[in-house]
Formats: sequence, structure tokens, C-alpha cells
Amino acid sequence: MCTVNNIKGEIDIQRLPMNFEEQTFNNWTVKYTKSHILHSLCTTIEKCKEEPGGQCLLCLYTNTLELPHLPEMVFPNNKLTLTHTSGVYIEFNALDALKRVDNGKQSIKVAHSETWKESRAPENLGEKIKPFDWTFSSDYKGTISDVAIVTETEERIDIEKLKQKEKILFYQDLMLYEDELHDNGISSCTIKIRVMPSSFFVLLRFFLRVDNVMVRVNDTRVFHDFSTDYVLREYTNKECGVNELKLPLTMFGDPNLLSPHMPLRTAIYEKNYFSCYEFGTYFWLD
Repeated sequence: MCTVNNIKGEIDIQRLPMNFEEQTFNNWTVKYTKSHILHSLCTTIEKCKEEPGGQCLLCLYTNTLELPHLPEMVFPNNKLTLTHTSGVYIEFNALDALKRVDNGKQSIKVAHSETWKESRAPENLGEKIKPFDWTFSSDYKGTISDVAIVTETEERIDIEKLKQKEKILFYQDLMLYEDELHDNGISSCTIKIRVMPSSFFVLLRFFLRVDNVMVRVNDTRVFHDFSTDYVLREYTNKECGVNELKLPLTMFGDPNLLSPHMPLRTAIYEKNYFSCYEFGTYFWLD
């Protein structure tokens, strides 16, 4: 539950201005919204209790996730959505990403982990935080419309093709959430998209660095060639101990530099067909 006081002057994030942009490319509408960090106090606690359907974003996240606490920085209105003219969509948002955090175990310990947990315990309640994945690790791969048909595939995203120079029609990067693990490292979930005349490419990345212990990079790459009727989605998990990487310390802050040197633990390759029914006729999109 959200146990906070009604603090005079606390600003409701839902009333703050929101940046957004929407453009259409080859039957796909790409839209992003970007706004402020999730507020830390509920200013309408009685209303949130009485009207669950109209609760504030903080209470929505707290009650939905049931985690002992949230990351230090959550951006609930940062969202990327790609919608086809038929109505099917691919979406990336912080709430669904945090739903993939395991709230039943504590996977990694560091020297200051107990102090870190105590600092996050509810004030004046004397409660200890229950074991959970305090690194907020997520294997979130995006939220896909129910009508999508997902199959395994041997086809791979052509990274070399993506490296070729092509005009960028649309670009955006968004932070979904971040936590500094009480100065023991960094945990972050970010999303980037670029649209070219021939295709679009999305990179969703969860990056974890626990100082002097380990690093983890979970990447989801989504690629669609406008000349095809499917979207490729690739998920990879790479992780290892810090001592396994004989690299300069300056590289450990950049997952782009680290990832090529890290061992691959898990890989999932999918082809997502988007379909729908119109006037009783089944057809592939695009």
C-alpha cells in the first residue's frame, strides 16, 4: 500500500506538461510521450482508497506491482507505441517492464545490501524489506497486441544493413526507470527508436552494473522492413562477473562497450506476424 501523507504543495505528475510526437510511416503510426519522474508522495490518499479506478500514478504502480518499493526514478508517462492502421500495436512502457521484476527473491548481495534495504524500509514502521530482486532486473520484451502471431525463426536482424547510411526520419530515446542501487552501481531500462525510409528499428535495453560484482545486459531488438508482413524480435541476455572482463574500469559505465565482450546466456529469436479480421476475411498486414 501507499503509506504517505498529504503534503501541501506536492505536484501531481498527471497535471504536469507532457512532451509527445506522432508520425505515420508506411501504415505504421509511431508515437512517444515523455514526462516527469513519478512523484514520491500521494496527495490524494483518501480518494485513491475510495476510487481504485481513479487512483494516482504512484498508487497505481505501488498496488499493481506489489514490490517492497519502486526504483528511485520511474517515468510512468514515458511510452513508445507503434500502431498499424488495422489497430494492432507494439508498446513499451515502464509499468509492464517492472511487472517482470521478481518480487520473490533476492538474487545478488553486496557488502552494503543490508544497509541499502534498511534505508528503503517504510519510515517509523520498523519493517524489514522482504527478499526481492533489488536490482530491478527485467526481461521485458515489449507489449504486443493479442492478435499478433509469434513464431520461432532462424531469420536474424541484419545488423550490417542497419549500419548502412540511410536518412533518419524519426528518432527518440526514453528512460523507463533507473536506480543507483544506493551507490552500489546502476540499474536502468531504456528504449530507443529510429525510423528510416525502408524500416524501423527499436532497441529496448535493461542494463545492470553492481560495482565490483557483476554486469548484465538484456537487449530486445525489434526490426520491421516495410516491404515485409512481419516484425523480427530478438531478445538476448548477457551477464558475467566483473572479474571475468579484463577491461578498463572506464568501460563499465557504457553497455555499448561492454556488451560485445560479455558471454551470451540466453537468446530468443521470434517472427511476429500481425493479423486481424475484417469483414470475416483473414489477411496479413502490410
